[in-house]
Formats: sequence, C-alpha cells, structure tokens
Amino acid sequence: MATSPCSSSGVSSSSSSGLGADAGLEIRTRSVEQTLVPLVSQITTLINHKDKPKRSDKTLQAIQRVGQAVNLAVGRFVTVGEAIANENHELKEEMSVACIEARRAGETIAQLTDVASLDHPESDSHITIFTDKTGVVKAARLLLSSVTKVLVLADRIVIKQIITSRNKVLATMEQLEKVSSFQEFVQIFSQFGNEMVEFAHLTGDRQNDLKDEKKKARMAASRAVLEKCTMMLLTASKTCLRHPDCESARINKDGVFHRMRVALEQVIEIVTDSRPNGESEMAPISIYSGIKEFKNKVEGLRENLYFLSKENLSTMLEVILEHTEDFTDSAYTSHEHREHILELSKQAKMELEQLVSVWMQAQNQKTKDLMEDLEVAILKTCQCMNELKREVHSAATSLAADLLKYHTDHMVLKALKITGVEGNLEAVAEYTCKLSEQKEQLVEMCRLLRHVSGTEPLEITCIHAEDTFQVTGPQIISAAETLALHPSSKIAKENLEVFCEAWESQLSDMSLLLREINDVFEGRRGEKRVYLSLPRPGKHNANLKALKPVKLDSEEQAKIAKLGLELHLLTSDVDSETEKWEDQENEIVQHGQGMSSMAYSMYLFTRGEGLLKTTQDLFHQAEIFATEGTKLASALHALSDQVRDDDKPLLLLEAEKLISMCKQLQATAKASAQGKSATFTKVDACILKTRNVMTLLCQLLPLCCKLLRKNQAGNGCLKPAPPWKEDRIRTGTNARTTERRGETFGITSLENHVTNMTFLESK
Repeated sequence: MATSPCSSSGVSSSSSSGLGADAGLEIRTRSVEQTLVPLVSQITTLINHKDKPKRSDKTLQAIQRVGQAVNLAVGRFVTVGEAIANENHELKEEMSVACIEARRAGETIAQLTDVASLDHPESDSHITIFTDKTGVVKAARLLLSSVTKVLVLADRIVIKQIITSRNKVLATMEQLEKVSSFQEFVQIFSQFGNEMVEFAHLTGDRQNDLKDEKKKARMAASRAVLEKCTMMLLTASKTCLRHPDCESARINKDGVFHRMRVALEQVIEIVTDSRPNGESEMAPISIYSGIKEFKNKVEGLRENLYFLSKENLSTMLEVILEHTEDFTDSAYTSHEHREHILELSKQAKMELEQLVSVWMQAQNQKTKDLMEDLEVAILKTCQCMNELKREVHSAATSLAADLLKYHTDHMVLKALKITGVEGNLEAVAEYTCKLSEQKEQLVEMCRLLRHVSGTEPLEITCIHAEDTFQVTGPQIISAAETLALHPSSKIAKENLEVFCEAWESQLSDMSLLLREINDVFEGRRGEKRVYLSLPRPGKHNANLKALKPVKLDSEEQAKIAKLGLELHLLTSDVDSETEKWEDQENEIVQHGQGMSSMAYSMYLFTRGEGLLKTTQDLFHQAEIFATEGTKLASALHALSDQVRDDDKPLLLLEAEKLISMCKQLQATAKASAQGKSATFTKVDACILKTRNVMTLLCQLLPLCCKLLRKNQAGNGCLKPAPPWKEDRIRTGTNARTTERRGETFGITSLENHVTNMTFLESK
C-alpha cells in the first residue's frame, strides 16, 4: 500500500528576533534545518542592527549591499525551486506559490535596504529599514516561511523516491514468492538485489539526515533487519524450490517474507511520520527514564512548591515500582538482587511519604527550618532512587554478562547442525527445545536491559534485539527440521547456516550493546552515534555470492590495533573540544561530532567489535567520513566570511588542507584492492589517513571556537558582504539539471543556494 508523502515534513522554527516560520510546518531533517541557518542568521543580524544617531557611509553601503545580495540569492534559490516544480507536477502549484512569495519578500528587503544613495535615510519621505522596522520584520518572516516551504516541498520528493523504491521492492518480492523454477528465481532475485541496494542507499541517507535520534535508531533497526533478511530470503527460497512439498521449508520462507514486509512498512512509517489507521505510537516507559523524570520533579520543588500535586509524584513512583516487578518476577533475577530491589522499593515509598509531609508543611509556612528539612528530604529521596537505579542496572547487566558468556560457544546451534545432517529427528527435537529455552532467556535479558539502557536510541536497540531473538529462534528450528528431513540437501544445510549466523551475529551485537549501556550509565560516552554502512558493498551482486571478509594475521592485527588506539584517543580529544562550544547546534560542531562518531566506529573495527564487520564496511565508512570532512570544510569557508580580515587567511588555509586530506582518503577508500596483502595495505592507509584528518580536526575546533568568540566580542559593526563569484554562479546554473538528476538527496541543490546567502554578520 503506497503512503502519501504529503504529510512528511513541515517547519516549526523561530529566532530571537521574532522571526517565525509557518506554524503548520515542522523541520524533521538536519539538511533542511542547516540550510535555513545562514538565512535566519543574516536576517536576524539585519533586523537587530544597532540604531545610531549618525551612520557612516560605510555602514549604509553595507546595509544596501546585504539587501541586494539576499535578493539575488533568493532569486537564484527560487529558480532552482521552480525547476523542481516543473519536474514534479503534483507539487507544482504549492511550489510556485512559495517561490512567488519568496521572490516578493526578497525584493521588499532589497527596497527597504536601498539607503546608501539617500542623504537622509531616516526621512519619512522614503520608506527604509530605518523608518519601517515592522515592514522589514514582516518581509523577513515571509521570506523565511516561503523558503522553508520550498525546502519542505523538495523534501517530499525525497520521501516519494523512498516510497517508490519500497513499492518496487514489494512488487519484486511478490514475484519471488510465486516462482517455480531456479532459473526464473535467479533472474528475479538479481533484480531484487539491485532494488534493495537502491532502497538501502536512499534510506541510509535519510537515516543520517533525521534530527530525531529515536527515529534514527528505529530506521537503523529496520534497515538492519532488511540487510540480514535479504540473504535469508535467498537461501530459504532456494530450499523451498528444492523441497517444494516440505512444510517446514515453506514456514521458514514465509517467516522471512513476512519479516521483510514488516520492516519495509516500518521504514515508511518513520519516513512519512505516520502510523497505520492513525494510531499513535506508545513507547514503553523504562525504569531509567521514569526515575530521571521523577527526580526532576522532586528537585523542582526547590524552585517552586506549587508546580505539581503530591498525587502526581505518588503516581509517578507507583509506575516506576510496577516496572521493577519485571525484575522481581523474573526467574532469571538472582535472589540477592530481588531482595535488594524489594527493600529499595519499600524505602522509596517511605522517603516519598516523608518528603510529602515536609512539602505540605512548607507550603503553609516557609520557615528556614522547614526549608532545610525539605532539602534533606529531597536529597534522601533522590539518593534512594539512585540506589534503586543502580540495583536494577546491576541486576540486568550481570544477567546479560552471564548469559552472553554462557552461550558464547554456540553449543546448541552446533548440535542442531550435526543432528540435522545425520537426519536424527529425535535429537533435533531435543535441541530445538533447548534453543527455545535459550531464546526465552535472551528475550528476558533484552527486556530487562531496555529498562536500564539510559537513552532512547539504546532502548530501541534493545527492543530490536528482543524481536530478533523472538523471530530468529523459530526460523532456526524450522530450518533444522527441514535439514533433518532432507539430510543430504546442501541447500537445506546452507539455509540453516545462514539463520545460525544471524543468531550468532545478534549475540555478538549484544556484547557491544551491553558495553554501550554500561558506558552511558558510568557517563563515559553518552549518546555516541555510530554510522551504519548499509548495505555492504557487493552483498547482493548479480552472482548472488556475498563478499568474504579478509582475515588479518597477528602482526597485521597488532599494527592496525595501534593505529586504532591512536584514533580512539583522537575521538576523545575531539569530543572534549566540541563540548566546550556553547552552541551545540553549530554546523561546525555537528560535523565534528559526526566525524568523531565515524572514527570511533572505525576504532571499534580495529578491535573486532562494533557494526563494521568487514573490510568493505570499513572502506565504505571511510568514504562517508571523507564526505563529512568536505562538508566541514564548506562550513569553515562560510565562517571565514564572518571573521576579521586578518583571521581569514589562516582559516582558509586550514580548510584547504582539510579538503586535500579528505580527497586523499576518498581516493584510497575507492581504490580497488585484490588479495590479502593489498587489502591490508588499504585498511592501513584508510585508518592512517582518518587519523591524520582527526588530528587536524583537533586543531581546527579550538581555532574556530576562538575566532567565533573574538568575532562576537567585537563592536557590532556591520561587515560588508563579499562580492559574488560570477564564474562559480554560472557553473552552478549550467550544471543544475545534471546535478539534480545525479544526487540521491533532492534538496542538495537548494541547500547550496541558500548557503550562499551568508553575506553579513556582526563583528
């Protein structure tokens, strides 16, 4: 069922100057948001210019120049929007209206800032920015709103591409379900593989562009399902074709198709921000988030004794304690942990009773003694909740560590493979029971870990892991039963191997997830994002063979590990530098954090951990890292337009150095490498070049932070805009059509044009 893209995006954004976009729109992607930043910044600076009794000719010329420049930039921006409208007839009317509004607003701003040639710009005889501040604000608001509408409409085109791609995948899946010959299956699966690669790239770009970390995590989970299920679909379908009368083979195949359809639907729900039948998403509340909210309310009593009722606090605690029953009722929670959780739950109720008693007294009589008693009660209540949080965290993580260690040998899976090949149905039945028990243990482990995961993205990862064990367990059982019924079947054996590998892979991912949960709890890394490279290059090529990872010997691993450790230290340095910035939404900070996240995932690769499983994954990650570095260089160029002239050469020199290093890394990552030796050399070069870029980034971040502070501490004079580079404009205009066809993200060309609106900043 195709979903309408029209409800996808919108804008809800405002600035301190009172500029606000259309309240019916909400920005959901970073690209749209970051494209608007320079425009909002320039208009805000223009509106907030300091009114002085005397204005120099230089100031008047600067004001006029910025008005003309904004108008020219809007004109070019609108030209791109109109071209997109002509290619997408369903959006043409809306896009045309938004473009007309933007052009009109740009012209109004140019007229109101036409002050350089006037003898008395503040005279009422000529309406200008000095005589009609309200008119400038209205024009600015209209410009911001209309430009945002154009961007959001362009964003709908991207959503439409994803929906179209999904529909193609679904149509081909229906054909695959109905095939009856190997030859026909191979032909259709080859087409299916290409369509899945296209869908993966489109959704991968979208995932990295989403602002909402929760949606980003859900998208990553759904895409991971699709990646793993593609290989499962291949072997399950081949097994069904080889044994058409086998019921367990049919059940196995049907399970894969169903799971893929669910994952495809989930991706579209995230992209279009819609739910089936209009139902709202009800995310389960974790103990961690419940305690965090409860503590915030309790600590809020210091500032305001009347902002909530005692019933609200009591209800919040009751909900938290109900969730602790997941631990106390679990058969896998140790007796010691169960007793401690019950004791702390009882203590929490007592501490809240004492707090409420003092709180009620303080509402009637605010004496010094009562306020001191209230402070003590607040501290004791929060301390008790911290101890409860620590106890459930210990219970969940110790259980997870024990289970993962116990199941690390995969004995049940090995036994299923052996007894299946032997055709021993009785032994297979015995081991499938053991696998079912193991599945229940792991599902319970995921449920308990979700309560203590600490962040919404990690909560979603726990839910995804739980679903994976729930679904993969029965699929392994049906695959094992098929092999036991046809012990000489090579394809049935291969099919069981694929499902067992998926189980082993999920167990491996759980070890990483457990480490991340502990890191968050202990405050070591916080919400560090790891960029996924999906699909793996070559995973679904025409010959239907997956690329095999290259194994490195101990000496090579030692060398790579040393480089990886250096990379790890650099990511910590970069994280420390980005934390020093007051504006965490600054484009330079965003790109720096993204690069640090990717470098960290490459470091995990050197340890044999993380989501980059093969050398191909690493090379693909290196390419994305280099692209992010190039975007950072563009942000540095934009910053150079804001800083003083004597600071500009150093910044531009560093930006060019960054571009050169990123180009070298990209070339290395894209170069072909045949054989083990060449592959190791390429891995070594990629990590080395990534380390060099991170070293430069460690120097750039403090420099940029210093220049921005220096710039903001100036005298507030308006800086004249740099002249347009006509040759670059002409090149951009001529290449527009080709560029738009080639790019996977439809608003990139619009983004480039709005970025060129950066003309004016306060010194």
